[in-house]
Amino acid sequence: MQALAAARVCAMADEPKIRPDEPFAGPPEEEEAAATMGFLDHLDELRRRVFYVVAFIAIAFIVCWGFADVIYGFLAKPVAEALRASRLAQVRTSAPLPSLSDLPDGAQVTYVFGAGVAIDGLTVPPGTAVPARIARDAQGKRRLETAQTLVIQQRVVPEGFALPSAELLAAAPDPLGQLVVHTVQGAFNLYIKVAFYAAIFFSIPFALYQLYAFVAPGLYRHERAYVYPVLILGTGFFLLGAAFGYYIAFPRACLFLLDTAKDFQPMIEVNEYFDLIITIVLGLGIVFELPTVVFVLARLGLVTAGFLLRIWRLAVMIILVLAAIISPTSDIPNMMIFAVPMLALYFLSVGIAYVFGRPREADASAPAAETGKELRSVG
Repeated sequence: MQALAAARVCAMADEPKIRPDEPFAGPPEEEEAAATMGFLDHLDELRRRVFYVVAFIAIAFIVCWGFADVIYGFLAKPVAEALRASRLAQVRTSAPLPSLSDLPDGAQVTYVFGAGVAIDGLTVPPGTAVPARIARDAQGKRRLETAQTLVIQQRVVPEGFALPSAELLAAAPDPLGQLVVHTVQGAFNLYIKVAFYAAIFFSIPFALYQLYAFVAPGLYRHERAYVYPVLILGTGFFLLGAAFGYYIAFPRACLFLLDTAKDFQPMIEVNEYFDLIITIVLGLGIVFELPTVVFVLARLGLVTAGFLLRIWRLAVMIILVLAAIISPTSDIPNMMIFAVPMLALYFLSVGIAYVFGRPREADASAPAAETGKELRSVG
């Protein structure tokens, strides 16, 4: 009996001791099941976030569809102005031309009809000139009226008939700045694309938040502090790049391209133009994210100002190649319109890395308490 008790004590001494604070490690099958459940939970969370983004884009698409013509008018303005400037001979005067409001009451003028004017169902050919005078209506407002009876296409327009106002003529389509469609459904397809891209554009902040909500449970507390600066910098630089492409880069490229086609009659197809301007605007918006990316990498200790200065020659070459790809023209001046801002952004990123950079090993000093904390879901 004493020998059996001694053997039992020796066997207990050989067994591994489990501390109270040490989690129990189950069989391999249970560990694999737990890992699988964790992975499936992550997939379910990702599916939920993607569903939110898609639903937001769908709602934004419905809203943008109601304003598709307004959005397209805004996007088509650069090429319309470039078309008009290329088709008109620009004549400079020594003094600004007076406006209609500068003429006195009763002044006799010659009124020239523009495009898109119809009088009681009668379409007036553009360029038709009629005698007119400045008068006042019953409410005392100034107006233009016919100075004599007119006959236009077998129809009689009596004397004193109020002619369309300047505001109405300004709203008429400008034939010098109009684009063309090659198919019956071309305009409908264009507005679908306009509404879709506009919905994506307006959904970017919401999509970025959903991305942050998905990855936030795996970040340390000091890493979460970078989120708001990154969102602000990223949104600001993206809008700055898109504005630069819309107001500066693209109009100058349009003028250059149309000037090379001055011996021809340009007929620009709306869908091709829309694809081109979206590529340039979105491309420059993404390129202008370089300072934001460098800020994140510098805070994580992956990039330093010295490293960026050492590879500046390689960076300049990459920027020139990228500018040649984004630019719709092959000439050096227009390519430099795209390249110069990108070079300025690169050296701005060097300053950002110098100011906000931190050593890579600094991240290892995160509090140990944060390392073992449970992951929390972000709503």
